[in-house]
Amino acid sequence: MTTVTIKPANIQTAVFNIKGTAPLVQARFSKKGELMMKMAEGNTARSKRERKARDYEQEMRDAMHISTEGWQGLPAPAFRSGMISACRLVGFKMTLAKLSVFVEHDGIDSMDGQPLIKFEGEPELNTMHTRNATGVVDVRARPMWKEWSASVRIRYDADQFTVTDVTNLMQRVGMQVGIGEGRPDSKSSAGLGWGTFAIV
Repeated sequence: MTTVTIKPANIQTAVFNIKGTAPLVQARFSKKGELMMKMAEGNTARSKRERKARDYEQEMRDAMHISTEGWQGLPAPAFRSGMISACRLVGFKMTLAKLSVFVEHDGIDSMDGQPLIKFEGEPELNTMHTRNATGVVDVRARPMWKEWSASVRIRYDADQFTVTDVTNLMQRVGMQVGIGEGRPDSKSSAGLGWGTFAIV
């Protein structure tokens, strides 16, 4: 008979105060309800549709992540995804990182329940043209924070990472991965240089 001993998880927590080194831009998918209504109406939706004047200020607010308590937030999974992605730069297995680093959230998104991290900064309206999937040019209104800061709590498996490892991963996320729209590690482009940060 073989005895297998599994030692308890050695989970530690590190807190990082970060400050943006480039503007932060958000673009939450805020038209889910509108799309669901159109799908439910089917073909009759076209005949009923009236073109309304766009409220860019409201579109900006709709693109923000707001907690159930009313404060603005950053999606907590963005930092975890960023740390996992940064592992490619240092030769660490991303599959192990998925099991080793986690982000503690401060609250929950009031719309979709997504875990959020509270952050500080004043948003301003940012409008840019883009192309929809059909190729039609459209204007998107999004919130931009030119100055922003946050405190991020990372739980990590200390048998896989040291606190220095986690610090260096977070530093790489800030410099090379970024968070939010237009970040350097954007899946759809090379980014716009947005969403970078430094540990302070």
